[in-house]
Amino acid sequence: MLPQWTASMLLLGLLHVSNLDFGDPARNHEMHCRFKQKPSPPWTAITLSVGVLVITLLIGHIFHAAINRIAEVEGQYQEMMELKHRAEAADIAKSQFLATVSHEIRTPMNGVLGMLQMLMDTNLDLTQLDYAQTALASGNDLISLINEVLDQAKIESGRLELEAVPFDLRAALDNVSSLFSGKSHKKGIELAVYVSDLVPEVVIGDPGRFKQIITNLVGNSVKFTNDKGHIFVTVHLADEVRNPHDVTDEVLKQSLTFVQERSNASWNTLSEFPVVDRWQSWQKFDRLSSTEEEVGKIKLLVTIEDTGVGIPLEAQARIFTPFMQADSSTSRTYGGTGIGLSISKRLVDLMGGEIGFFSEPGKGSTFTFTAAFTRGEEGSLEHKWKQYDPAFPEFRGLRALVIDDKSIRAVVTKYHLQRLGICVNITSTMRSACSYLSNCSNTRALEHLAVVFVDQDSWDKETSLTLSNMLKELRPNGSTTTLGKPPKICLLCMSFMEKDDLKSAGIVDHVLTKPVRLSGLITCFQEAIGYQNKKRVTQPSTLGSLLTGKHILVVDDNNVNRRVAEGALKKYGAIVTCVDSGKAALTHLNPPHNFDACFMDLQMPEMDGFEATRQIRDLENKYNEKVDSGELLPGMSARVAHWHTPILAMTADVIQATNEECMKCGMDDYVSKPFEKGQLYSTVARFFGSG
Repeated sequence: MLPQWTASMLLLGLLHVSNLDFGDPARNHEMHCRFKQKPSPPWTAITLSVGVLVITLLIGHIFHAAINRIAEVEGQYQEMMELKHRAEAADIAKSQFLATVSHEIRTPMNGVLGMLQMLMDTNLDLTQLDYAQTALASGNDLISLINEVLDQAKIESGRLELEAVPFDLRAALDNVSSLFSGKSHKKGIELAVYVSDLVPEVVIGDPGRFKQIITNLVGNSVKFTNDKGHIFVTVHLADEVRNPHDVTDEVLKQSLTFVQERSNASWNTLSEFPVVDRWQSWQKFDRLSSTEEEVGKIKLLVTIEDTGVGIPLEAQARIFTPFMQADSSTSRTYGGTGIGLSISKRLVDLMGGEIGFFSEPGKGSTFTFTAAFTRGEEGSLEHKWKQYDPAFPEFRGLRALVIDDKSIRAVVTKYHLQRLGICVNITSTMRSACSYLSNCSNTRALEHLAVVFVDQDSWDKETSLTLSNMLKELRPNGSTTTLGKPPKICLLCMSFMEKDDLKSAGIVDHVLTKPVRLSGLITCFQEAIGYQNKKRVTQPSTLGSLLTGKHILVVDDNNVNRRVAEGALKKYGAIVTCVDSGKAALTHLNPPHNFDACFMDLQMPEMDGFEATRQIRDLENKYNEKVDSGELLPGMSARVAHWHTPILAMTADVIQATNEECMKCGMDDYVSKPFEKGQLYSTVARFFGSG
């Protein structure tokens, strides 16, 4: 038995017994060790073990969470890609829907507008003609609305591409002013266009979209400008406004003067109505002051100033939002969809520019946008932009006197005259004009004076007779003028109301309505120098001269559209044959044949216009191969030695019928239904030259 203390030690765990082996089995030895106190727990080992366990658990959790997150992200990515594909499919479906709906709407509208146009060419009384014109105008408004909606859809889907062709910017602005001349006259609004001398004659860009932006902005100005007032369209280089202290252009100088002299009661504007500060309309542009311009690139600054009702302050933030009106109430005064400004902003963005405005309710608005173009060569102009012979040798050296009490309006008239190479002098009143003529009567300054232009607001009945007599008796250097006749008086007015009275009195020789246009000035000077018996410099040809005697094949499955196209072409002297399918077109256009051109509808049953065109080109290629191999039949005309019949697409689908798609199948050009005289002329002029 162990001693009592030994037993106690064992119970307390303080005694440790070790056996000792000395190599002798007969000897058994033990070593008894007693601890003074119980040893402490191995906290370091425990802590280390717990730490390792916790770290292991954390790493495991992190890996588990990462794997779950990756799986979640992959799931979200797959879901996102599925939604993306669904969105793209929905966008394609929307575009196809719009294309289909536009085709379905425009096809009957083509018949409506075409038949109305043909009806107006018949013998109608005034009431019937008024009804037909009203219906035609309403139909054109509907077509314009459809085009705006489709433009918005094309821009949103990224399918709108800009052209890059050389065009005459000043001629494009002339077309816009002509478009709104009737509406401006009706409301008593003075419309004027001015282009800085620093702007090139020819630029390379998209003339159609450029005109669309200006048309939208001018159309809004006409709509929101009440009776009287003015609309002023100006074009400058962006470089001209970067430093107001270095401005040399007369219009920009006077606009700065307007800002500095706001307190003056008299406003030197087109209509003497107050205007807003146009300089504030482009102050927020970010890229106006950029100096990193590419070689040959220019940035134009286009401003449309009006004296309309202005834009309410609370509506100015949403002015470029689609389908939003400044006045959205049901009782609003002005109609419209509110989509024009939105489209204009998108088009400006595509042209690498910016758009902005400044408006004060009750005073008016000024919209300004920039657009990037490339400088073009004058010889690169397309035929349709050469409205007049660029050289007027008979006008070179002629002088004109402008009488206008508004200096900015006189500058506009001077701009148009200088386009013809006319030297211009300006006086503010008819009395000062008489003094000018009297002082220069014995000098050579008046030797080439051809026309005196008098603005209606500066017309003075008391002085008019004196001025007329002075011009009739004008004898520079004691002899007759170089022109052989005294200068003519031309009155610039908003209407022809006083034309007969003034002409019968022998005071006025010519009356021009504003806005001033190049064609009216050409006629005025031709009459002044006795040019009326010579060949006039006008549009080089007409549709009648282009189409008379031409054999045209019209292919369309819609009977009404065939009748409209046939009537429109026969009106200008064409010999028209109509068929209702692509297969029938193959029979008629199998070489050799007598047709000079073909108008082909695109969407037809059995064989559409694209497939019909491909097969027609195959037939022509086979025929041309026979010609090249010497198999041309005897007596065959040299005209058909190499066959290629111009095929022009007729389509109401303005989204899918792009020029690229038409060219891909072998077509030469395309026209959108319903087509008008100007569109038809610009298309067929490429193929039927007038010599």
